[in-house]
Parts: sequence; structure tokens; C-alpha cells
Amino acid sequence: MEALSPTMEEGRVVKWHKRDGDPVKAGETLAEVETDKAVMDLVARADGVLRQVAAAEGQTVAVGSVVAVIAAPGEAVGATPASAPRPAAASSEGGMRDAGSVVATPKSATAAVPGDATRVKASPLAKRIAKEAGVDLKLVTGSGPGGRVVKRDLDVSPSRGPVPAAAPAVVESHPASRISHPAPSGAPYDDIPLTQIRKTIAKRLATSLGPIPHFFLTTEVDMERASEARDALNQQLGDQGKVSFNDIIIKATAHALTKHPACNAWFQDDHIRYWHEVHMGMAVAVEDGLITPVIRNAELKALAEIGREAKELAERARNRRLQPNEYTGATFSVSNLGMFDIDQFTAVINPPEAGIIAVGSIVQKPVVVEGQLTARRRMRITMSCDHRVIDGATGAAFLKTLKQMLENPLAMLL
Repeated sequence: MEALSPTMEEGRVVKWHKRDGDPVKAGETLAEVETDKAVMDLVARADGVLRQVAAAEGQTVAVGSVVAVIAAPGEAVGATPASAPRPAAASSEGGMRDAGSVVATPKSATAAVPGDATRVKASPLAKRIAKEAGVDLKLVTGSGPGGRVVKRDLDVSPSRGPVPAAAPAVVESHPASRISHPAPSGAPYDDIPLTQIRKTIAKRLATSLGPIPHFFLTTEVDMERASEARDALNQQLGDQGKVSFNDIIIKATAHALTKHPACNAWFQDDHIRYWHEVHMGMAVAVEDGLITPVIRNAELKALAEIGREAKELAERARNRRLQPNEYTGATFSVSNLGMFDIDQFTAVINPPEAGIIAVGSIVQKPVVVEGQLTARRRMRITMSCDHRVIDGATGAAFLKTLKQMLENPLAMLL
């Protein structure tokens, strides 16, 4: 199992494209693997015959563990080294492996362990059903992550016939990621194992909210001129595409960062890296979490180009098809929940970045303009700052510039 992303520690085999005994050529896709960020291709590193496929579809395998062997035609292949189905830590050799092995856990290795020598891994619901029905879980082959026995494995088990059920155990919701959501089962709760992306989100938040001293700045922006400019641009573009409010915010934020480079920075262990290029992270909600595709050199790109790229990246993100270089390396990020009618919120900084803005909905509000009460389209922006890099006045100055650019889009031409 190769490290298919910079932060990958383990991967879940989604689908095998080659089977045991199939001839393979270097560069051919062997399997699709769900990493901590996306679904990636695991490719052959040599010509030969695929042998000893050891990881089943749906099984989670640590980086550096054997999932199969590529052998020469006619070559006798011995038993692969036994290893635990899901080691706690990734192998230190986590990068590309030689063609002699393409990595994970042989099923025969776990099968060889006496049933009474190891604890059976099963969900609480499966344990309860087995206890009530008198089923020995040691005789049941688990189909959950790491061989875990789940409810559907008990629908037909060695010691009992089919289990009548009023409803299916799970409902498949997204074919690409195969995330299962529990249907009502009568139990007080269901334990659903973390997917790779949710594990990564948990780790990233632990390295953000804990160590990073956040502080927050909020401002309210008049979006009348930006709205008028967007309407005019979209009318001019016609069938060539549409510009969203988020595209305008990304462009304005990137331009404001060129005026305030102290906010376009990374906090490192013993230094602060100030970037001369602006790579904008764009938070995108996916089926089972959140990912941040990156629009590189956003300060140099036209608004229509940002719009096209943002749409393409968001679509690939939702299909779990982003490449590592498309979701790493952001220097600043934008998170927008305005389309969900959220007025205001605070976003968590994505380290090593030093800041992120949280964008709320655009709503009409009564405001006083030149002494007259009138309805204007307004939007709230909250900036989360890493106080180790950005001081209060520094963040406030950046936010003031961003507000000016959104309230008068022509200011971006200055």
C-alpha cells in the first residue's frame, strides 16, 4: 500500500481492477484506494502476474503493508508475511515500493489464528443480535472495516439461517465513497467506523484548535455594487459560464492579500513563511466531510477563470477525484456557508495557514445611507487569525481592505 497522498497513513481498498492471476503491466491501475482525501489509483510498478491478493474490497490497510504480489509468469510465490489487519501506525517505508510487492494483509494470516486466541471485532449491534440469537461470532466472516462483524453479516451466518429483517441494515448513499448510513434498527444507537477523510479531519482539528491561539474579527459588507457587477458579468458571459459570489470573494481576498502579505503566511516550528504567491483554499463539503481544493496564483487570474477552476475543482472534490497537488499548499482559505442561510460563523484555521475567512449569507437589511433608511444587501465576514502570526491590528487592516474591494469592485483594478 503506497502513500498516495502526503498525509496518508492507511487506505481502504474500494475496488480491484485486476484479479488474482491476471497479467499486469507497469503503470496499469490495480485497484482504487480511498485515502484520507480522495479515491486514488494504486498502479503496478512492474510487469508480471498479480498473485496473492490479500486485501478485500472494503478492507482498510496501513501504508507499507502487503496487499498483493506481482510475480514473473510461472514464478513460484511463497506465503506473504503475516501482519495485523490494521496496524496502529504506518510503516516508515510509506512511499513507493519496489515491484516485488504491492502491500496489506493476507486473509490467510488472520484465518490461521485460533478463534479463541483473539477477540472478535464486531459492532455493538452485531454483538447484541448474536447474543440474542445464540450465534458464535467466531464463525462469522466480517465484512466491515478490518474484518469487523456488522449486522449485515448476521443476515446469513453459519450457525443460523437467514435472519428476517423488516428493513435493510444500511442504505448506500454515495457509490464513489460507499459511505453507509444506518437505517432504523430498533437499537438505541449505531457505531459507524470513521472513514479515511473523517479520521484526517479529526487529526487536523486536533492540531488546529488546540495548539493554535485563534482570535476572530467580524465585519459587515455592503454587497450592492458587487451584486450589480455580478449580474452584469453573467449577462455578458451568457453561455460561457457564470460567476458566483464565492468567486468574487475569492478574487477579492486574493487581491487583498497582496496588499497585506503579513496575512498570507504559514507558521512553521521556528520561523514564519511569508508567501509572495497567493494560493486560495476553497472549502468544499463532500459526502462524508470537508476538503479544501486550492486555486493557485489566484491573485493573477481573471474572475471568469477563477469561476471555471472553482467549479471544476468542486466537482472533482465531490467525486473524490482530486490529486494531492490540488488540495495541498494553500496559503489562505475561504469557507462559505451563505448558501445554507447561515448569517455568521467562525471557521477553524487549516495549519500551517495563519488565517481563514468565514462568509455568511447575503440578506437585505434596513440600513441608513446618507441619512435615509433603505434596504441594502449585506454580508458578514469573520476572519479567524493565528495570533502567533497575525496581530489584531494586522488582521483588521486586511479585513478593511477586503471590505473596500467588495463594496467597490473597481478597487481591485487599482
